[in-house]
Amino acid sequence: MSRKNKILAIVPAMVLGFGLAIPAVAQETSAGSGVPASTSTHQAGENTGSAAQNAYQGAVTAVDDTTITAAVKTNLAVAPDMRSGQIHVTTTAGVVTLEGRVHDSNVASRAVAIAKDASGVRSVTNELQVDPSVPQS
Repeated sequence: MSRKNKILAIVPAMVLGFGLAIPAVAQETSAGSGVPASTSTHQAGENTGSAAQNAYQGAVTAVDDTTITAAVKTNLAVAPDMRSGQIHVTTTAGVVTLEGRVHDSNVASRAVAIAKDASGVRSVTNELQVDPSVPQS
């Protein structure tokens, strides 16, 4: 075999060898980070698990917040001399916010105390406005 023929036979063999070796090397690392692909796959699984757990916790928090809001609204509605229809209640992550207009500061303080007594309330944000023109009861 002539030297030219040997080179022509070796070059395709080398190219084929490199072509076969590249996927094997690619499996050993992911995205050139030096991290084995098995570790990347494991981490992706953990991230997916964390995302599912976060979604679950978010749903639980939303249900808890709805329950808290309902409890505060009910407690305000049954409180004597409280015009609860003028007080708007929202809850986010256990923090109750009271908004609206009330006749005097005593009514606002009482509404805050009622909200704080509800189960699951972490804190109360009082955004009630005192307006003497609002009917008392």
